[in-house]
Amino acid sequence: MKQYGFIPNMLDKSKFNRRLHKIGKLLYELFEIVSSYYKDLCCELHYIIDSFPVAVCNNMRIANCKIFKDKKWRGYTASMRNYFYGVKVQLLTTKDGIPIAFHFTPGKTGDAKALGKMIDKLPAEASLYGDSAYTDYGLEDIALDRKCIFLKIQRKSNAKRIDTLEQKYEKLKIRKRVETAISDIKKMFPRTIHAVTLEGFLIKLTLFVFGLQLNKSIN
Repeated sequence: MKQYGFIPNMLDKSKFNRRLHKIGKLLYELFEIVSSYYKDLCCELHYIIDSFPVAVCNNMRIANCKIFKDKKWRGYTASMRNYFYGVKVQLLTTKDGIPIAFHFTPGKTGDAKALGKMIDKLPAEASLYGDSAYTDYGLEDIALDRKCIFLKIQRKSNAKRIDTLEQKYEKLKIRKRVETAISDIKKMFPRTIHAVTLEGFLIKLTLFVFGLQLNKSIN
């Protein structure tokens, strides 16, 4: 943009990052304001949850990584059958794929453990769809009894609670929306996300999620 004269007095990378760090909390507050529009004014009651990994470096460079220094950041992605070193983004969207909440967890953290924090973001009488990684029967009962929130989690073949064919079809159909949203976020990623601190890395991930929320809201 500087080359073509759109921003003649563009900040250098260092100054831009310093300013970005100063508004990190503001970005999240703005995200929450847009989210409240869908939860409170639009009375949205159908939500989807899924997670995706974001590696901070290649596996061969883990020993030299300065942002993370613990085994808890090393996770495994079953769908891709590979290990990664970084964070998981727990993404909560509307049924139309608009992000309304997100949460960062270390790569090793299971999805079911993050589910409890995401439920607090939902209004009463909402339905939340997720894959089998979010299976927690105890939490399903608590969410229904205390908050009147229906957790519609996909069931494994050996699950204690079995879905009907109609329920399976409903869950599979709705969950495709969040997979599309995750794909749209990843399309915005550069080849590498440059950061020298954990805070800076998470701020930049926040920007990508917030960017998709604004794009979906406008369209």
